Amino acid sequence: MRILFAEDKFTSSRAILSALKKAGFAADLARSGQNTIELLRNYDYGLAIITMTLADMDGYTILNTLRTLKITTPVIILSNVDTPDAKIRAFTLGADDYLAEPFESAELIARAQAILRRSNGYAHPVAQVGALTLNLNNHTVTVGNRPIHLTGKEFAILELLVLRKGIAQTKETFLNHLYGGRDEPDIKIIDVFICKLRKKLQTVGAEDLISTVWGRGYILHDPQAQTQPVPTPLMAPLAHRPVLPEPALLQAVGD
Repeated sequence: MRILFAEDKFTSSRAILSALKKAGFAADLARSGQNTIELLRNYDYGLAIITMTLADMDGYTILNTLRTLKITTPVIILSNVDTPDAKIRAFTLGADDYLAEPFESAELIARAQAILRRSNGYAHPVAQVGALTLNLNNHTVTVGNRPIHLTGKEFAILELLVLRKGIAQTKETFLNHLYGGRDEPDIKIIDVFICKLRKKLQTVGAEDLISTVWGRGYILHDPQAQTQPVPTPLMAPLAHRPVLPEPALLQAVGD
């Protein structure tokens, strides 16, 4: 999942970006409040982590602007102020979490993972689709307890498909998810990634999970949802069935 981190201090930004990337996130850096707003207006990020003390505007102003523009990207505020009033103001303006300095990078990663899970409808870090299990925290994938070793890009594609299972995803959506609108390769690269991902799933008998939607992109199906029995109408209770006349009565009527 792609994250935007807003920080204008070199040392802090380098340390946190390194932690995010080590945790498996694709992260972009914004060095001003205005840059943060523009990036969130134009690109699809799963989460924004915003430092309160950017040079051109504070985190409150950024938050207020984002929510006024109807930008619903989840936001974590990082601040050196640890008071109830500061936190209440941030939450009132639309923050999803507030982390006061000093903090451990591991805590920031855990909070980011929790918000991303909730925003995609998952309360638990493990997503299950048929026999496939995808761990959103440690970026592992298994099928029937057999591990599948994926590259970062392959995992990101499978992650998007799992989180939006049953909904066709366009190749443009995959590109944005992988590259965030920056230095994007040719769109045909998505077909290459999907092909490699399918081959790895095929080795564990799960090649049918991903289907091509011609002219649109790709979709991941839940085998359990596909095999649900179609309900058939039950026979009406005896008391409500029409009573047919006996043959003798029919004859009498005919006479």
